[in-house]
Amino acid sequence: MSDTMEDAAIEAYAAELLEAYDTGNQIAPITDRDPAFDAESAYSIAHRVTALREARGERRVGRKIGFTNRTIWPLYDVTGPMWGPVWDTTLHDIGEGSHRLPKLPEPRLEPEIVFGLKSAPRAGMSETELAGCIDWVSHGFEVVFSSFPGWRFSDADCAAAFGLHGALYLGPRLPLTRSVVEQLPRFRVVLEGSRGKRLTGCGADVLDSPLTALGHLLNTLAADSDAPRLSAGEIVTTGTLTDAAPIMPGDHWTTRLDGIDLPGIKINFI
Repeated sequence: MSDTMEDAAIEAYAAELLEAYDTGNQIAPITDRDPAFDAESAYSIAHRVTALREARGERRVGRKIGFTNRTIWPLYDVTGPMWGPVWDTTLHDIGEGSHRLPKLPEPRLEPEIVFGLKSAPRAGMSETELAGCIDWVSHGFEVVFSSFPGWRFSDADCAAAFGLHGALYLGPRLPLTRSVVEQLPRFRVVLEGSRGKRLTGCGADVLDSPLTALGHLLNTLAADSDAPRLSAGEIVTTGTLTDAAPIMPGDHWTTRLDGIDLPGIKINFI
């Protein structure tokens, strides 16, 4: 638990955030309400939310890293990455059919690179060593949302609110070859939606490479004695390659990847 926020407050904020998530409602940013709220207490709240979700039967299957894309920090008034759990209830394969858009407030879509771990990586590993811990790589979509009206929040608010994670949709899971490792910092992506939205980005926008983002997560977890370490079998999605695009039912989205041996993907929401 945090040394700066009372345990009772941590419990109360965790319950409030989980209730808002379950009902699709929004709450005022904790930053605006509590002078004791900081990054340490934010993750204490997040860990308590994780315990509450596990107690009701959800199973953590991985992690999401958020705000690894430096180009969007000024757009959201944040200063660096944060992370949250991915759940068995929020993980899906894209497949060929349509997906019902989760009933979450102000949802947005993010194209990402996702890793599946075959062994547990450690903080301080080189990128070559990290690559050796990865079983497969996938291009996927994460649906994120804002627990706070208007996407107005602090870095700490995001960390407390599940890392803004709503759902993760995976494309084909392919072997992480040496050529793909070398291509990760250099490839480019185009995200296009049925309402004419078009966004672009590249692998280097994500902390210089999705593999670097994985290393950042490991260092962050190592610095938090209450955070579970990454283990074999977990899935890690490494952060959006473009700005997050607002989405609604009826939308169709596609990506095109250039300069990497991974296919583009498409998703339809109903």
